[in-house]
Order: sequence, then C-alpha cells, then structure tokens
Amino acid sequence: MANRLLLLTLLPILSCGGGPPQFDGEAAYRHLVAQCELGPRNPGSEGHERTIEYLTTHLERCAHTVSCQDFNFTDEKLDSTFKLTNILASFYPKEPGRILLCAHWDTRPKADREEEPAKRERPILGANDGASGVAVLLELASILRLRKPNYGVDIALFDGEDYGEEGHLDYYLLGSTHFAQNLGRTKYIYGILLDMVGDKDLAIKIEGHSLHYAPLLVQLIWSKARELGLEEFCAGLGPTVLDDHVPLNFAGIPTVDLIDFDYPYWHTLEDTPDKCSSASLKAIGDLLVALIYSSSHKVP
Repeated sequence: MANRLLLLTLLPILSCGGGPPQFDGEAAYRHLVAQCELGPRNPGSEGHERTIEYLTTHLERCAHTVSCQDFNFTDEKLDSTFKLTNILASFYPKEPGRILLCAHWDTRPKADREEEPAKRERPILGANDGASGVAVLLELASILRLRKPNYGVDIALFDGEDYGEEGHLDYYLLGSTHFAQNLGRTKYIYGILLDMVGDKDLAIKIEGHSLHYAPLLVQLIWSKARELGLEEFCAGLGPTVLDDHVPLNFAGIPTVDLIDFDYPYWHTLEDTPDKCSSASLKAIGDLLVALIYSSSHKVP
C-alpha cells in the first residue's frame, strides 16, 4: 500500500505539462573545477573552510533560505574533534510537498587506494568523488532561482561522508546521519543522492539499497532516463553501496543513489577534473530537471 501511495504521489510530478528549463553542463563543470581549485576538502583542512564559503555564497544567491547545520565529530584514534557542516538550501519553503536532492561535499583525507604506500596518507582532490554531485546541484540551484516547480525543493550538501577508514563504519556518513536524526517535522516525497556522477565514461546502474528501499522511485527514474534517451543510465543492477542514502531511507525518505562505482581513480590522487566531463554532469542535470519540473511558470 505504501508503494502504491508513493507512485500516486510521484506520477503527477512527472507528468504535468510545461517545458522544462535547460541544464548547463558547462556551468556545472565550472563549479566542479572551482571546488577542486580550493584544494582537498577533508574536515580540518583549509580547503574545507574555503569551500563552506564558496557553497554558501552561491546558494544564498539562489535559494530562499540557506543554513549551516554544524555539529562536532571526535576521531578517537587521533584524539581530535572536528566541526562538520551540512549546508542546507530551501527553495519555495511554503510548498508542503517537498523533495530532497543531496550530495556530499567533503573529500577523503587519505588516498588509501594508491598503489604506492607513501602516497596513501595524502588527501584526495575529489573531482568526481565529492565535487561532481555538488556541481550538478549548484547549477540546478541557479535554475530553481528562476523557475518554480509545483512543489518545494531542498538541497542538502552533506559533510563527513568520506571521513572513515575501511572497517570503521561509524566514521562514515556523518553528515547524512546527523541530518536524518534531526529532520523534525519535515516530510519529503522522495530523495535523490548524487555521488560520483562526473566520470567521462559515466554508466549509472541501479544501486542495491536503492532498489530495496525505493523500488518505485528507481522505476520512475530509469523510465524517465529512457524517455530522455540518456544512455548513461544502464538497465543492469550495480553494486550495493554504503552511502548517504542509507540513513535517509532509514529515516523514512525513499531515496535513490545515482552513482557510477566503476571508477578506477576512486580514493586516489588521480581523481582530478580531467577525468570528468560536462556531458556527464549534463546528463544527470537533465534527468533531475525533467523529474522535478511540472510547470513552465517563471518566477518574476
């Protein structure tokens, strides 16, 4: 019954008339490069602090409200406490029907997938793993500023997704877990997570947790991708990934993770902008625009 109600709620969103606006993949790519130019964005780094300013400045130009959800995390192994920051932007906050679009903005503090041991302690730049999903949402924010959907949109940029070490699961998904635990009365129709969506050879397969927790949303997303002719979306089942959508699904928000996990530069120093493309970012942006816009109404 719950799945049927979700489908009935989503179908009007996807089927209403009015041409959607155009997503600018080149502008999104510029946001990707700009984040990387700030350096690694792992908690406690200079790049981390500079990126908060970059993200909030852009979102404040676009959204109705922007807030920073600060919280502390203690790494007991290092005996250090870090301030982490989720960046939240709300568009048309009076609209009762809302969707959540999210990505993580932090980068991994250690390049633990490097072949050379000497390189494994260095932080990664995170062009794809971090900057790509954020870049899409920043460009989408520019569109939302001018064109109003028939419901509200919230963008959440999570911190601390990639802090942990393998085998220490409590040190991952820090921002999304904090967000999910502090939802309050906010209710979302659905959520979409973007992670590693900038790969030049982008191939988005259906992620395992997404299919388990939000099967109808998976069906609607891939149906819309086929309708748009987006060859980047593959029909096959991909790996099951521990990602920020897991605490969101546990909190009752049916959320799908759009991720290309077949990325040879993952968690290495080679995760740089030249491995990404504006075409891949545009494919993801085109999908989101087609999903969330049900009206061609232009905001004055």
